[in-house]
Amino acid sequence: MENLVRHTAELTGTELREIRTLLDGAFDGDFADEDFEHALGGMHVLVRDAGGDLVAHGSVVMRRVVHQGRALRAGYVEAVAVRADARRRGLGGQVMARLEQVIGRAYVLGALSASQDGAALYLGRGWQVWGGRIGALSPDGPVPLPEEEGSTYVWAPPGGVRLDPAGRLDFDWRDGDVL
Repeated sequence: MENLVRHTAELTGTELREIRTLLDGAFDGDFADEDFEHALGGMHVLVRDAGGDLVAHGSVVMRRVVHQGRALRAGYVEAVAVRADARRRGLGGQVMARLEQVIGRAYVLGALSASQDGAALYLGRGWQVWGGRIGALSPDGPVPLPEEEGSTYVWAPPGGVRLDPAGRLDFDWRDGDVL
């Protein structure tokens, strides 16, 4: 297996199409254009098998998260997927290990929103479910996102920020699913 870490700007059109095809398959067609847009603009981990086929992917993009009056630079994990026939071989862990290296060097906090299927991967790597309130900084001002509570995970890299678990995390606004 070969894994590469590359910025979106370094990916070719063919690679972007490969990533989108992998994500569409991994999420059973439930991966919208806006979801793909959210995965762009940051660093990508691509895992290829011996034949050169893309079997796993994940990306990390910068998001601003307001917590207790501070705007934090967060590495937000997006589009983590493993091709169905390559699952349960540790590839998701490989992707996350590389993404965590990026987060640890460039951000004060890691964050992500996980499905029930993906939760075990993140918990096993030391990510924690955020127990506090979740919100977003919408064009009309701060709004609560109670539907995101219980599925938002955080990870503080060594030297990262300490969060007050009684506090609220307000994420920057974006089209589609805010988280």
